[in-house]
Amino acid sequence: MTATLSETSAGQESVLVERRRRALTEGRLLVLTAIVMSALTLRVAVTAFSPLAEQIGAEIGYGAVVVGVFGMIPTAMFALSGLLTPILARRLGLERTALTAMLMAGAGMLIRVLLSGTVGLLTFSALALAGMGIGNVVIPPLVKRYFPDRLAVVSSLYIVMVQIGSIVPAFAAIPVADAYGWRVSLGMWALAGFAAALPWIAILLGRRGRDRMDTTAVPAPTPRVGRVWRSPIAWGMAGMFGMTSLTTYAMFTWLPKILREAGASAGFGGAMVGLFSVVGLVAALTAPTVVARFRNPYLVVVVCAVFFYAAFAGLLIAPMGAPILWVVLLGLGPSTFPMALTLINLRTRTPGGSAALSGFTQGVGYAVACVGPLLFGMLRTATDGWLAPFTMLGVAVLILLAGAWQACKPRMLEDTW
Repeated sequence: MTATLSETSAGQESVLVERRRRALTEGRLLVLTAIVMSALTLRVAVTAFSPLAEQIGAEIGYGAVVVGVFGMIPTAMFALSGLLTPILARRLGLERTALTAMLMAGAGMLIRVLLSGTVGLLTFSALALAGMGIGNVVIPPLVKRYFPDRLAVVSSLYIVMVQIGSIVPAFAAIPVADAYGWRVSLGMWALAGFAAALPWIAILLGRRGRDRMDTTAVPAPTPRVGRVWRSPIAWGMAGMFGMTSLTTYAMFTWLPKILREAGASAGFGGAMVGLFSVVGLVAALTAPTVVARFRNPYLVVVVCAVFFYAAFAGLLIAPMGAPILWVVLLGLGPSTFPMALTLINLRTRTPGGSAALSGFTQGVGYAVACVGPLLFGMLRTATDGWLAPFTMLGVAVLILLAGAWQACKPRMLEDTW
């Protein structure tokens, strides 16, 4: 009788263990789906608009100045979102914050194509980009919370999805606009935002509307954020991330003009921007895994800096000498971008620390990146040449190296508070 009871108890315990294991696996698969779908939306409002900017301006009536404003909105909203998202996440929880971000992105992308004025287009583009900026910040701590045993793999996956979400809308924009009009071409990406909201809704409903809040989930709004500002790791990460973004956005903006002035066609310049993005996709696949294998990955950053300098020299001295080689090298340099996003989790102990560091890194980094395309263009106009703009980017890479020196050291953010 005792043996029977013991066997029954052991069997029940085994069933409970199996149920817990299945619940964890199913929960993680749903969260992984949510993260992947959210990552796909984080750039579509930018890259779907850029190829259509002149066509839209011709219809609704805006000029080059407004195009320049549109160019600055993404980094400005990403910067603002980076600084405010840790506070929002503390109030709502990581999952609710992610849901809010996707709904903002979907609503902004949809409403902006239903309006006919420049102000409405700017306003709701800003709303969409604010949602995407919140998503930028909240995904790393979500990866930290749910996949602490698979940081490199899941980081690679979501960064690759961000890259795909950058490339596909850019290539699809003109063909879809030619077939169905720019409003359809621009507005169809709202579906991506609303679709990405669905798994977050399912996650929250599965918890009966309650987030999985705990004392380490997200940072307290005032004291911990204040501590982050005093951490050398945070400033190093911001320098590394910010200078990478500044250089990348400057090249996205000006690479076609550099090549056109050297004798290339407009089509070739556009193709090289596409190649620049595709090489970034390769970097996103490999960089997180490489970073996770090194105790201090600073040497990898130095190699990326060499790629940058070689590309700058080639584009400055002989842009049409080997343009594909220069652009491939230029695309390998920003491998420091996925490296920085991966280091956010590798240099923190908790999801709270990750949220704080993610917000600071992206808030400060994108604020600095705002001036990249503008300053590059101002130097080009002032000097009537490309030497001064490329010198500015060379200085940015030096700052990147200095920041990475602090970010790559094998220590934790919480230990530097």
